[in-house]
Amino acid sequence: MKARELRELTDEELQGKVRDLKRKLLNLRFQLASGQLQNTAEIAKTKRDIARALTVLRERKRGQDA
Repeated sequence: MKARELRELTDEELQGKVRDLKRKLLNLRFQLASGQLQNTAEIAKTKRDIARALTVLRERKRGQDA
């Protein structure tokens, strides 16, 4: 997911996206622990997507505070 795509979403949509991504990360960790995860790179990709979404939210908040 690109930061450009995230910037097009509203704050509520971004928060929902973060919530969904965190849920996905939890499920991936369970799959890893149980030996069912085929692509371990998916964990790192999901973490990066969470960080991107949180960064966009923080940028917006800082822009409103200034």
